[in-house]
Amino acid sequence: MVITIWTVRELLRTAWRISRGPLIAALNITAALIILFEEWGWRPLSELLGRLAKFAPLAALERLLARLPPYAALVALALPTSLLLPLKFVAVWLLANEHFVSATFLFVGAKIASTALIARIFILTKPSLMRIGWFARTYDWFVPWKDALYAQIRASWVWRYGRIVKGRVLSQARKIWNDARRRVAALWRRWTGHDLPFLGASQDGADHSAK
Repeated sequence: MVITIWTVRELLRTAWRISRGPLIAALNITAALIILFEEWGWRPLSELLGRLAKFAPLAALERLLARLPPYAALVALALPTSLLLPLKFVAVWLLANEHFVSATFLFVGAKIASTALIARIFILTKPSLMRIGWFARTYDWFVPWKDALYAQIRASWVWRYGRIVKGRVLSQARKIWNDARRRVAALWRRWTGHDLPFLGASQDGADHSAK
């Protein structure tokens, strides 16, 4: 019995030594992807909803959210995930029935929508949420831990490579957008003889004169 226990222990130690490196690397990659998603998703989507809040109905809704009492604010924070969860189940059903493209778009869309809503609701309700003792303690513990983890990850090769990829993607996206804007502006000018006002006449005019 003792020999069996010793053998199992040694096997576990050997397995841990072998898998430790790849496991830590996988965890670093996962954490880096989560942080990258936060920078690409949480903040920009929250800012986008903030700009949309200039419309009167949305502005009124945001004022209502900001005035919620603590536990009502907590319920509001959980609502986006709860409301969009059925869509994720639909995505799983589509995936099981080999509708891979539809499942992917539906899942990604639901994730983006829930991320945007949670980010904006958290910003609006944070003062109320911080009046909940256990929430404030959890938040005060989580943020320093997250910042320390982020500092380690930002020093890793995974993060540096991700930043390079992000820069290339944004550069390519800007190029595609500028090319599309010039094409649309040129077609509009050809059909109407006027510049598109929302594309910026001065910039488009500069592009046209440069040609």
